[in-house]
Amino acid sequence: MQGGASSSSSSCRAADAAVWDPVQQQQQQQKRQRCQGSSSNDHVGSSTENNPFQASEPELLNFDYAENEEEDYYLYSDEECYDDEECYDDEEADFEFDETDFNQKLADKFDDLDLPPGVEATVPWLQKPAADGPGTFKSVAEIDDVINMRYEFFKQFDTVEDFSDHHFANKPIGKTGKEWTKRIQHDWKLLEKDLPASIYVRVSENRMDLLRAVMIGPQGTPYHDGLFFFDAQFTSTYPATPPVVHYHSGGLRLNPNLYACGRVCLSLLGTWGGSGCEKWNSAHSTMLQVLISIQALVLNEKPYFNEPGYESYANSASGQKSALEYNYNTFLHSCRTMLYSLRRPPQHFEALVAGHFRERGRAILCACKHYMKGHNIGSVVPVKDEDGKQGDTDDAVESSSSSGVKPQLNNMDLSTGHDTYLKSFKTNMKFLFEELLMEFNVKGADTKKLCDEKLKKNQTSAA
Repeated sequence: MQGGASSSSSSCRAADAAVWDPVQQQQQQQKRQRCQGSSSNDHVGSSTENNPFQASEPELLNFDYAENEEEDYYLYSDEECYDDEECYDDEEADFEFDETDFNQKLADKFDDLDLPPGVEATVPWLQKPAADGPGTFKSVAEIDDVINMRYEFFKQFDTVEDFSDHHFANKPIGKTGKEWTKRIQHDWKLLEKDLPASIYVRVSENRMDLLRAVMIGPQGTPYHDGLFFFDAQFTSTYPATPPVVHYHSGGLRLNPNLYACGRVCLSLLGTWGGSGCEKWNSAHSTMLQVLISIQALVLNEKPYFNEPGYESYANSASGQKSALEYNYNTFLHSCRTMLYSLRRPPQHFEALVAGHFRERGRAILCACKHYMKGHNIGSVVPVKDEDGKQGDTDDAVESSSSSGVKPQLNNMDLSTGHDTYLKSFKTNMKFLFEELLMEFNVKGADTKKLCDEKLKKNQTSAA
């Protein structure tokens, strides 16, 4: 079977025989056979061609072959191998090593490998090259500028593409007509034009039935400076029927009209009884009206009296006492809602959440300390400058109240058990204060003075 070899292969073997010993000649011949493939007149190629029933034999592991291959690796230099025209064609001879491509292919093999933290930094093919070279890392000041810019230019009304985390995202409404589309677009125009400064809305052109809104808690209420998120869906029968609204409660019930399950009780939505203009009117009622009603009627100064039948006690001492105690508990829930929003900001509102609490963080913490001293929830909070000097109450106040009333200590009769309720509030508030301080500090709020006070207090306690 060796008689059919090509003239070039024969001359090559003859030349090698004059230089190499028999063992080296055999190893070189095996290497050439592997490079030439089907063009070489070897045993395997001949048996495969002449006897197809033995085609599977070359796939069997040949340990001698493996040993010879390892020896060949060290026996021949790169120069000798490239000089052999029968081993490499012209295209392979011009091959240039591409380190980037090599690293990428090598990195692909590690995609499913869970490397320990820190190991990735030492593996070159897992390192991502810097787009702009040195100096691509942003300073703290630059990061602060980005957060401020995103917050400053955050639109009150805007359209988005994705609403995957929306409460009604997996609840399609079915077929709708042109009239339905026109009415939704009409609502959008009203929202874009007439939204109050403290309400922000996002809608989706891909899912016109979905809407998300956030409102800032009104000053002078236990909801001041909080962010409260609502998901709404326009049904296929809109505007004949009102939209469906879900409140992001975080499992907390901070208002008689806002249930822990997310249910919003409002006459305008048909989820509570009402009469006349309180009920939904398909010709005049709008989504803008719904949002303003929630902010004004639900998030009010004394939500205790929102409970059906309780308004009759508004002028009694017992009713006022219950309303004050309800406000303490409501403010605690409002603080917990802040933490919930900071740690899990709803989609498309991340910049607003970060910027809002960055801006209002210090005022919220000052209010917490103010209330722990026994002042009414929602009352005006005095502002202290960085030197710790007390500002004039009339001229320098950071108001958490729209009424402008000076700070007042709670003058309830302590014998009624209110002192016990206040102690419970202080205990819970101290814990929430620490949590809020940490979160606001991370967001870049002006908490330096409060952090210094905490440090001094800890040092004094340790001494």
